Amino acid sequence: MTTADNASRGSWNSKIGFILAAAGSAVGLGNIWGFPTQVADNGGAAFILIYLVCCLAVGFPVMVAEFTIGRYTGKNPVGAFRDLSGNSALAKMIGYWGVICGVMILSFYLVLSGWTFGYVMEEVFYFFGQSDTAATLGDLGHGTKNALFSVLFMTFTVLIITGGVSQGIERATKLLMPILILMLILLTSYIFTLDGSMDGLRMYITPDFSTVDTELVLSALGQAFFSLSLGMGALITYGSYLNKKQNLIASAAYVTALDLMIAVLAGLLIIPAMFVAQYGGTEIFNPETGALYSSVTLVFDVLPEMFHQLGGLAGALIGITFFTLLGLAALTSTISLLEVPVSYLIDEFGMRRKKAAWSIGVVVALIAVVISYETSLIDLFVIIFNEIGLPLGGLMICLFLGYFWKAENALKEIRHGFEGVETHWSGKLWSLFITWVCPVLIALVLMTTIVNIFT
Repeated sequence: MTTADNASRGSWNSKIGFILAAAGSAVGLGNIWGFPTQVADNGGAAFILIYLVCCLAVGFPVMVAEFTIGRYTGKNPVGAFRDLSGNSALAKMIGYWGVICGVMILSFYLVLSGWTFGYVMEEVFYFFGQSDTAATLGDLGHGTKNALFSVLFMTFTVLIITGGVSQGIERATKLLMPILILMLILLTSYIFTLDGSMDGLRMYITPDFSTVDTELVLSALGQAFFSLSLGMGALITYGSYLNKKQNLIASAAYVTALDLMIAVLAGLLIIPAMFVAQYGGTEIFNPETGALYSSVTLVFDVLPEMFHQLGGLAGALIGITFFTLLGLAALTSTISLLEVPVSYLIDEFGMRRKKAAWSIGVVVALIAVVISYETSLIDLFVIIFNEIGLPLGGLMICLFLGYFWKAENALKEIRHGFEGVETHWSGKLWSLFITWVCPVLIALVLMTTIVNIFT
């Protein structure tokens, strides 16, 4: 078995390139459609405040940990835990679990991402009066259509990955992330001009602390963990391409802040848009439970209806822009999800990047095709690899760093780029959280998730 050197693996060209790439990994469909509905169902701004605390208490420390493990070893997740543990089979399983979770999440995420492509085309055909074709493109259960767009999405992702770290991933995310943020701002500004939007804004920014309970806090904790792309080795992989001059704590702070900003912006768009749809006569609350419809229903049923109600060129352009926005958010995530197994093949088997990217791409695309025809598998995969797999991976990372590699050794690595971190308040606080606070909180999320699944 051969191991690729750092030159062949690649590296980031700039600090901003790395931050945008890492933020792109975190920012995905969960931020755009998952976070807003969580806010609407859980006390508005009260949920946002608790989510912010959870990101700082759990997401940020684990992100620093992943960056540190990646940079210290300069390896993929499997190689990283192997080197840190002295080739322990148990430790390597942490890395393997991250790679497996990344591959399986990517397989169903491609189908969801393909839906965004389909709806871009749905808006185009609806505008030109081709209602039958538009209906087919908007049918989430249409297997052939799902498979086609999933493979297309994977093709775009592979083409970016084959460009390498700096010329592929970094260049793409430097372009995609600013466009994504600009689209969010422009769409939100337009939605605010429509009747009904202020009702949604009031729901979003008004805190209802009467809803705050243990379940809400755990829900916010889970959302914070999932939305930051933790526990599956993506940030270990991205960290492995860093140079020693990068301040890891500052970088994690920038990535966390950018992810929070985009999530909050998405809420400012989605929730007011829901109420614009309601003002136009579209039902947004489940008449049986009184709660908002599921995020998938809201995004792929309610919002397209609103765009159609707007009518004309304006409605079509808003619809096309919105689903393009979703597609860009999805693409920044699929890039990082694919990079994890690609880096594994490059490091552990000396495979060339192009061959590794296409090999993994084909395998994952085939799984996505199966899921395209059996979309019920998405719920199963979400439970196993997302809701259970990611916190399990995050918990194992915390326990390994805190009790085997040791926080003081990690701080020696963090010192590169942050001289004196061991005695700085941030270094001391990070050691406390990664060793004690994060494992306890993540374990609570994991146990609660498992109990809810089986009860």
